[in-house]
Amino acid sequence: MAEIVYVLCALTSLACAVLLLRGWRRSRARLLLWSGVCFVGFFINNLLLLVQLPGMSLETQEAWRILPALLGALALIYGLVMETEA
Repeated sequence: MAEIVYVLCALTSLACAVLLLRGWRRSRARLLLWSGVCFVGFFINNLLLLVQLPGMSLETQEAWRILPALLGALALIYGLVMETEA
């Protein structure tokens, strides 16, 4: 049951990323770009929830899984700060 939720979360994140990046391509609003990058990070995070790498401890897998979400959130924060200064 948990795998179904992870897949649905990944698909939702992917749909959000695609829609945001398509909107950015059409309007060139930079905030859409940063939001799209953030959701790409969330999508990768959700995909990594489904993958169990053999030979790696759970703590190491957790660190690798959190990294794309962290980078995506940092990209969004960077975009928010840069948009308010511009």
